[in-house]
Amino acid sequence: MEYRRMGRTGLQLSALSFGSWVTFAKQVDDGLSDRLMGIAYDAGVNFFDNAEVYAGGESEKMMGRVLKAKNWDRTSFVVSSKVFFGWRGKDKKPNQHGLGRKHIVEACHEALKRLQVDYLDLYYCHRPDKNVPIEEVVRTMNTLIEQGKILYWGTSEWSAAEIVEAHAIAARLNLEAPVVEQPEYNLFNRQKVEVDYLPIFHNLGMGTTIWSPLASGLLTGKYNDGIPEGSRLTLEGYGWLKDKSYTEQKLNAVRNLGKLANDLGASLATLSIAWTIANPHVSTAILGATKESQLQENFKALEVLPKLTANVLDEINNIMGTKPVLPEY
Repeated sequence: MEYRRMGRTGLQLSALSFGSWVTFAKQVDDGLSDRLMGIAYDAGVNFFDNAEVYAGGESEKMMGRVLKAKNWDRTSFVVSSKVFFGWRGKDKKPNQHGLGRKHIVEACHEALKRLQVDYLDLYYCHRPDKNVPIEEVVRTMNTLIEQGKILYWGTSEWSAAEIVEAHAIAARLNLEAPVVEQPEYNLFNRQKVEVDYLPIFHNLGMGTTIWSPLASGLLTGKYNDGIPEGSRLTLEGYGWLKDKSYTEQKLNAVRNLGKLANDLGASLATLSIAWTIANPHVSTAILGATKESQLQENFKALEVLPKLTANVLDEINNIMGTKPVLPEY
């Protein structure tokens, strides 16, 4: 396993990590989640990602049960949660979602209980909250740091301007700024990481823990001939994912990318994952899996990474046609 510093922080993350979005409590049970996390840990993974909203809190409970059963040395792994959406679904009331101080603090306490840990290594603001001053968010996250309940805080899917504002406020108040962003990043979604965030990488030293490196499975090739039963695109409540991902243009690009992967002696999935971590601004790529063989195969991305020469990367760009245009200064 390769380990990378999370931006300019002292925290080291495995280049490949393991997350529970969609899968935990939706597609896998306790027994399988235990085996998947065990495989990941044994492969050198030290970061396990979660959020209050995943499966309405059940994902954190499942991960917490696994962590308790495994009894790994707490210093050997990093665990995260995220706050914004709440876990109560449509029944949530005011102050049970968003980034107000009350919800951030209470959501942190709930996450600690569900995950059965004394502190969170990373705590993300899962989305920006247009109704809450960013100063309130910065101050609240710092209170949690001072109380030892979280070690670092970050953002997820915030705009570059919002992140810059949070840093400016933190600097003015002599407080801890967000140090990590969790954006979607894959061969179909490149604008934020490759263009919008460049100033925050260079000027603020932010790290990234990117999600959906396989574009919700599209970059595995499993949807090339239709949507298999039981895949995440068939899950109730995930129709938006199907509408976003499943287009003939994208499928054609995936089929052509599969030919290149074959020429490189790699699977489509491992090539696509390796491509994300070839970006030096990616601290870690979060993997999700419902099968042991699937997860073990995805770890081979580390073997594919050295094959991604400049010429191969150019060929990938030509096949995909998704490389964003950098602004001229």
